[in-house]
Amino acid sequence: MAGCTVVVLAAQRAGVVNPLAQRAGVSHKCLAPIAGKPLIVHVMDVLARCPEVGTVRVMVEPDGQAALEPVMTAYRDAGLEVDLVSSSENIVESVLAGVEGQQAPFVVTTADNVLLSREAFLATLNALSSHDAAMNLATKAAVLSVHPDAQRNFYEFRDDAYANCNLYGLAGAHALRAAEAFREGGQFQKNPRRLLTAFGLLNILLFRFRLIGLQSAARRIGKRFGLSIAAVIQSDGAQAVDVDNERTYAIAEMVLEQRAR
Repeated sequence: MAGCTVVVLAAQRAGVVNPLAQRAGVSHKCLAPIAGKPLIVHVMDVLARCPEVGTVRVMVEPDGQAALEPVMTAYRDAGLEVDLVSSSENIVESVLAGVEGQQAPFVVTTADNVLLSREAFLATLNALSSHDAAMNLATKAAVLSVHPDAQRNFYEFRDDAYANCNLYGLAGAHALRAAEAFREGGQFQKNPRRLLTAFGLLNILLFRFRLIGLQSAARRIGKRFGLSIAAVIQSDGAQAVDVDNERTYAIAEMVLEQRAR
C-alpha cells in the first residue's frame, strides 16, 4: 500500500483563540511547543518515517499556512511531499478537500495527535486491505494505564468501554459516503432526526443500552452505509490521548518525555 495520502487536520475554530496557542504566543495550537517541538512536528516526524506515505495534506486556514510553511520546508527537503491546503469550517468538508484528486488509501489524523505511533498508522493501513474504512479505539483499561486522567469520556459497549483515537482510514473515495452523516457538524444530540437518519433507531437502541459489542456495532454501522468498517483496537492507550487542553497537554508531555528516555 505504498503511496497513501495522509490528511492532517490542523485548523482551529473560527473566531476562537485557543488557550494553548495563546499561552505559547503562536497563531495556531498546532504550533504550540510540547517536549521541545511544535505539536504538528511530532505528527509529521512519525509520518516522515513511514515509507508507505506518499503525500501529506495539511488542512489549515489561509492565515495559518504562512506560519506553517517554514515548518514543512524541512520535510519537503527530505523528500516528503507536503501540501498546505485551505481548510473548511466543517471537518468533513476539510477531509473531502484533502483527499480530492489524491492517491488512495487515505489516512486521516489531527495535528494534536502527538502520541501517534508508526504501529498504529500501519495497523490502520493493514485494516484497509480488507475493509472500506477503519477507526481506531483503545480500551478504557489501556487508556487509564497511561494516566488516571488520560481520558474522561468512553463509549460503553457490551464487551468493554473504549476511547476514540484520532486516527481513521478510508480505502477509497467510495468510503467517504459514511462521512456524509457528519457534514453538518455531527451535532446529533441537538438534532435527533439527524441521528435517526444516520444510524437508524434499532442501532441507536442497541448502542444506548449496551446490548452489543464493539465489533458487532462496527458491522451494523457499516451495513447501514453499505461499507465494511474495521474497529482497530490499539493496545497502546496513549493513542487515545491528544492535546485538547492543559490536562491532556501535561499527560502527553509526560509520555513524550518517557519515550525520549
